[in-house]
Amino acid sequence: MTRPAELRPDWALRIYLAASHLIPLVAPPLLRRRLRRGKEHPTRWQEKQGKGLTPRPAGPLIWLHAVGLGEVLSLRGVIARMAAARPDVSFLVTSTTAASAEVFEKNAPPRTIHQFLPLDAPGYRKRFLDHFAPDLCVWAEQDLWPGFVSAIAARGIPQCIIAARMNAKSYKAHQKAQSLFRDLYQTMALVTAQDHATATHLESLGATVRVTGSLKPAAPALTCDQTALDALRAATEGRFVWTVAPAYAEDAERARAAHDTLRQSDSSALLIVVPRHPARFADDPAPKRSKDQWPDQNTSVWLCDTVGELGMIYRVAQAVLIGGTFSDIEGHNPWEAATLSTAVLCGPCRANFRADFDALIGTEAAIPVADADELAVALQEQDLSALGEKAAKLVNDLGAPTDQLAADLLMMIKT
Repeated sequence: MTRPAELRPDWALRIYLAASHLIPLVAPPLLRRRLRRGKEHPTRWQEKQGKGLTPRPAGPLIWLHAVGLGEVLSLRGVIARMAAARPDVSFLVTSTTAASAEVFEKNAPPRTIHQFLPLDAPGYRKRFLDHFAPDLCVWAEQDLWPGFVSAIAARGIPQCIIAARMNAKSYKAHQKAQSLFRDLYQTMALVTAQDHATATHLESLGATVRVTGSLKPAAPALTCDQTALDALRAATEGRFVWTVAPAYAEDAERARAAHDTLRQSDSSALLIVVPRHPARFADDPAPKRSKDQWPDQNTSVWLCDTVGELGMIYRVAQAVLIGGTFSDIEGHNPWEAATLSTAVLCGPCRANFRADFDALIGTEAAIPVADADELAVALQEQDLSALGEKAAKLVNDLGAPTDQLAADLLMMIKT
């Protein structure tokens, strides 16, 4: 761990900071347009201008930022560890998407509040930093806002990047602004990466990096509404239940084909489709959770098309086909299912979570499938219960690096 250096901006960062003064000219109409389209939170959208902020908790405050739903949920494990070690510390988590706020609220760790990160304009940054005055800033995975990094460095607040991941495509994009990222990385007291490929990319851009793995295995199990869980268990009692989640069209197509094969030997089997974007499944004729339609004994496919229900689904399903693994989405987080002992299956497209899937597949705790036929065979012939148990054990084994990371982060705050 190194001490943060003073920021001496090169030309690229200077240009970015100058251009950021223009953001307030376009932000209000842009945010209102997104609000009308349902892409912003209906009552909290002005937080993105540094307005309507929740009161600051008393005492030391650690601010952690991640861009979206999966990244925000992955922070819960390291926050829980820090909270247990320092009962006097509170936590602020920021993100940018409406879905991340809704789901995180249901799964928030102790003494943790959520806000939307303001757009990276000078006035918005100042309002936010003046209000919260964090004692430490933690950037998670991929999202890094140059204006905020510069403003935080100017205030002498320590900051770091944890669980960074950068694939080859992202690395090429970062190379085009190499001097900008060199300036940003030099301010960091600590940079950790999920894998060695990311570490190599970051080091070539000027960072000093330590590989600590993913935060996702250390995150607590997703919560769920007990009443809804009881209702689903009652509706599916005695049936083989599996799911595809979070599903895109390509995943759902293969899952339905495999399910048709499965139903030939088990006519009571139920497939639960959990869409990543529910609106894209609006015309699907299957009964829908959003319409308060629950599966009955004649239901073959059920759409759980409401946000934040994976904690319920993974507690009922014996197996999951992880969504995004049959398209250029390149996968989603498999650990949320593994933590709840749900057997994990995945398609061939896994680049966004390569290290995670490699860890599961390499220990025979997940099964890769190439197509619907292989998926159907795996569901019929594999010991799914044993597969889920192996995955849950691996989750426990991979939690140790997050213990150390939490201790390192706490050492950075001065109070």
